[in-house]
Amino acid sequence: MRQTPSMPKRIPFAVRGPKSGLWGISAVPLRRLLLLCLALSLSGCATDNLDWLGIAHDVTDADRRNYAALERERFPIAAADLAKLDPKFRRQQVAYKTSEPAGTIVVDTPNRYLYLVSGNGRALRYGIEVGREGFGWSGAATIARKAEWPTWTPPAEMVARDPRTAPFAKGMPGGPENPLGARALYLYQGGRDTLYRIHGGGRPSSLGKATSSGCIRLLDHDAIDLFNRVPTGTRTVVLIDPILSKKAPEAEDGMRHAAHERGAAG
Repeated sequence: MRQTPSMPKRIPFAVRGPKSGLWGISAVPLRRLLLLCLALSLSGCATDNLDWLGIAHDVTDADRRNYAALERERFPIAAADLAKLDPKFRRQQVAYKTSEPAGTIVVDTPNRYLYLVSGNGRALRYGIEVGREGFGWSGAATIARKAEWPTWTPPAEMVARDPRTAPFAKGMPGGPENPLGARALYLYQGGRDTLYRIHGGGRPSSLGKATSSGCIRLLDHDAIDLFNRVPTGTRTVVLIDPILSKKAPEAEDGMRHAAHERGAAG
């Protein structure tokens, strides 16, 4: 009778348990290790924004206090989603060298920060969104007025171009859907409205990006904090971003152009 050759015994290559991966390594840490290796391999040619990995940012007690829900506002504001808010764009005291006196606002457009100068080489720093290419503005101005839950009014040119704005031709009342957010600081130059604002309405995931039509946008929590700290008459210096300003219009045309795109605020 012909005998069938015996098959060699299979050597176990990996042991799997209900919560284990290859070689008995926990599947969860292994996935994290693989994600980290992938991120490091791509970092040289892609981006430093790793939000797509789904790894939440660390949160401190100070962050929780600064960005807690504001239930006493006319329109209550929910707590900010700190898991999506990069720590570098959270409100914080930092070392900052400048020749500007204490109380001055300095908008560092290239680095997406707003500084409220404290003096003695220190400043309170906020993360911001800035104007996209062609809509940037730079120079020195003064905060001539301030508004809580400001009205937004689209100009006639915008209403004619986009019928969706027609219901707000006489002004959109302040509220959660208003693009200016919870607070607005109005920048004037030589007694004249520049049509540029520092205002709320920002989102954690958009800070650090060039998304607006020229205005400086903060989270509502930060806009309220800044609003409470600075009086009218505050000197404001907006630094130029060489990249975004390449296609920026001249000052006079820029004011009109930005107003058409953004709408005047009241």
